[in-house]
Amino acid sequence: MRKRREARERAVQFLFQHDVSPASDLDPALEVFWSNTRLNAAVEAAGPTWGEKVELGPPTAEDTATRLFADKLVRGVLQHREVLDEVIRRHTKNWDLHRMAVVDRNILRLAIHEMLHRDDIPPVVSINEAVDIAKKFSTHESGKFVNGILDKVRAEILRPARTAKDTPLP
Repeated sequence: MRKRREARERAVQFLFQHDVSPASDLDPALEVFWSNTRLNAAVEAAGPTWGEKVELGPPTAEDTATRLFADKLVRGVLQHREVLDEVIRRHTKNWDLHRMAVVDRNILRLAIHEMLHRDDIPPVVSINEAVDIAKKFSTHESGKFVNGILDKVRAEILRPARTAKDTPLP
């Protein structure tokens, strides 16, 4: 799996968790999330064994890069959440934000954050990633729903849809 896709998926997972049960302090919540993520990956890699202890080595460079990218996305979404929610409300007719599936709502928040605040990511990349993540974590219909909303948001953005600023980020 591409590392940025993995980072986006992890960011959506954390945002879902935070939406359902908000943490009072973000930094410790992120530490627990990433520790659990690494532990789950190690258990999965070890295969179906019962009762054996799984040892975690230090994070790899790829693990660190994934976390850095995901953490920036999470912090950005949480920092701009009110504005992101207003953008979603503006583009969803007859949908109450809190009636929307929690995973879809957080996928939309993440993608809109990227489109509005991350010049290094082309808007079409944010849309494609969000649609694929919605299909994976929600329903096939969610992909169409997410695509429709994000396409409307992209139409309002005053920058090229297919290019990014030359800013190297993890």
